[in-house]
Amino acid sequence: MTESLLVQLRKGVLDMCVLAMLAERDGYAYDIASRLAGAIGMGEGTIYPLMRRMQADGLVKTYLEESSSGPPRKYYQLTRAGHAAFAAQQAEWNGFVASVAKVLADARPATTAKAAGASR
Repeated sequence: MTESLLVQLRKGVLDMCVLAMLAERDGYAYDIASRLAGAIGMGEGTIYPLMRRMQADGLVKTYLEESSSGPPRKYYQLTRAGHAAFAAQQAEWNGFVASVAKVLADARPATTAKAAGASR
């Protein structure tokens, strides 16, 4: 897979992945960024603007929680709108993945046949 395609795919699923992580449990930005880095290789710098946008859009709300290693941390929690957005995005994603899988499965025999013919 080319690097530019991988970057575009990551950007396309970033919002949904953050919503999925917050549906599982509340988190602070650095924690979410670390989990994203491990899961899909997303960099830390993209998370802060995204969290501000999600808050402005009413998908998340914040609260402060004391930290044993410094100042209080700002935690993000999904709102009802955030849960609804995640459910809608997940349904769209599942339909999209199924459609792409079908296209790829349908293309395999033709690709295999062409490759076999070209090697003769």
